[in-house]
Amino acid sequence: MYSVTKQIHFCYGHRLLDYGGICKHPHGHNALAEIEVRTDTLDARNMVCDFSDIKRIAKQWIDGNLDHQMILRHDDPLVKPLQALGEPVYTVDSNPTVERIARLIYDQVRAQGLPVLRVRVWETPTSFATYGADEGHNSLE
Repeated sequence: MYSVTKQIHFCYGHRLLDYGGICKHPHGHNALAEIEVRTDTLDARNMVCDFSDIKRIAKQWIDGNLDHQMILRHDDPLVKPLQALGEPVYTVDSNPTVERIARLIYDQVRAQGLPVLRVRVWETPTSFATYGADEGHNSLE
């Protein structure tokens, strides 16, 4: 099995509802997503895929949907006031944990046809979450 990994940096804000820790308050992160793509055989160029293909697909989606966005649960009371102010908000069906964000990126990249094995999102330099084909298939919806 061959694999390649592309790193993509992005920034986002979020908060966690129904949570007792400090992450219940709005705050932000400078995140790093690692998108790992795999294959059993190399293509005609002797590649898993071109790094620029991963960048084009994953970075375009991240930049257009998550980068410099406030990622909030759809029923968060902050959604409507922020939208009314014209602030960028991306809503999800469940708490926007780093685990949820890794799954979101995985699903989007896979839907674009890349054979993604896993996505790892570093929320801080010492903390990350991973979601992938071998990480489990529990629904987050």
